Amino acid sequence: MSEATNHESRTTKASTGYIVIETENLCRTYHLGNTEVQALRGVDMQVAVGEFVALMGASGSGKSTLLHLLGCLDSPTQGIYRLAGKDVSRLSHRARAEVRNRQIGFVFQTFNLLARVSALENVTLPLLYRGRVKGARQRAASTLTRVGLADRMHHRPQELSGGERQRVAIARALVTDPAILLADEPTGNLDSETGETIMQLLAELHAEGRTLILVTHDAHVAGYAEHIQQMKDGLFIS
Repeated sequence: MSEATNHESRTTKASTGYIVIETENLCRTYHLGNTEVQALRGVDMQVAVGEFVALMGASGSGKSTLLHLLGCLDSPTQGIYRLAGKDVSRLSHRARAEVRNRQIGFVFQTFNLLARVSALENVTLPLLYRGRVKGARQRAASTLTRVGLADRMHHRPQELSGGERQRVAIARALVTDPAILLADEPTGNLDSETGETIMQLLAELHAEGRTLILVTHDAHVAGYAEHIQQMKDGLFIS
């Protein structure tokens, strides 16, 4: 992607300045047998509506742990996480699932698709979890068309290429029309050409006004973002 194109994608939708994600002293400790692992050691961050942020760092730096906390897939051991002004730090598993379904779209590196059902059925599931049955398949089909899979929606994941599976994963994240998209190494399992296509799609989604945070090892991928935040040993570094 050229610098000019990159600049255009960044400036199409300016952030409003309203802080939608805010953390204070966010910590996450895991216990593996007798070993205590401090994955996050006190992260403070703010992300405004419409921002595009890339988290970078070596394996074990805490970036995926942080993304999982921001996506309400896990709870912090210590600290505060406010999402759209509401403290979601100590929500129950069920309440976190409700927040995810209503406000956040999460794109996994390994796609996390159900192997035995079609792309259309995979994308329909979040709407069914929400209790929306009427029109769910039509909305899922429209979202798959949006990501360029109109002619592949009835195929199962094993019948799709890696790039197509990632597009299904993005469609599943988009189908509930979330304001926030989180992506964990969205190009990590893809060749460079397919990865570029996926990043251009994510840039388009950001340009429509969505807040986007992604984890990546790739400096080129991070270059799509407005802000790059480096992490090391569970902390942000300059």
